[in-house]
Amino acid sequence: MTGAPDHDRRTHVLLDLDGTISDSSLGIGRSLQYAFGECGYQPPTDEQVRSLIGPPFELSLPTIGIPPDDVPRVVATYGVRYEDVGLFENEVYPGITEMFGALADAGYVLALATAKPQHTAVRIIEHFGFTDAFAVQAGATVGIGSVRRTKADVITYALAELGIEAGPHVVMIGDRDHDVEGALLNSIDCIGVSWGFGSEAELTGAGAVAVVDLPIAVVPAVAATYRPVRP
Repeated sequence: MTGAPDHDRRTHVLLDLDGTISDSSLGIGRSLQYAFGECGYQPPTDEQVRSLIGPPFELSLPTIGIPPDDVPRVVATYGVRYEDVGLFENEVYPGITEMFGALADAGYVLALATAKPQHTAVRIIEHFGFTDAFAVQAGATVGIGSVRRTKADVITYALAELGIEAGPHVVMIGDRDHDVEGALLNSIDCIGVSWGFGSEAELTGAGAVAVVDLPIAVVPAVAATYRPVRP
């Protein structure tokens, strides 16, 4: 890696995908309902689906009653539908395209950092026409127990791919507490967004330095100076 910049000016912005760039709840929900039914479980409610989006399924599915030892079967069945149909049942939030343009105009280098499998995230970003917006697209590796699963793992990988170290020049943008926690474990700030799947209370409780309500507010929030990040 190269050394971190010798100033505190923001230079790099890491962005989550689900709940931050796009509303993926329809495709994820339909694919989960398909998988639960095929595997003999009561399909999740819409509220349960929203609670599951973000963290790796091996962490979130047991919270709604899937036995940990049966999670791999449910996830594999989910993938049958999701990888074929569900990933495209997905809509970009209003204002995101303009947000990308404003961040680029301000000189920030953008990287995707999602706990979604990397090959799937790349397909979605390409589908939306956002490939050129990102210097790096970082996602999770496939398979429960694989080496890059958590948001902290993905952020570490994204920083390595960017060739930079953590520091006040980098900020994470996300909608769930695991985005905040992953950022803090990498010693960077996280700005939360309220239009996704997490609440403002969840984000601030996890340690987000700010929560914004509209994509247009992301650029000034990135430019702001916050307290030092906890190690």
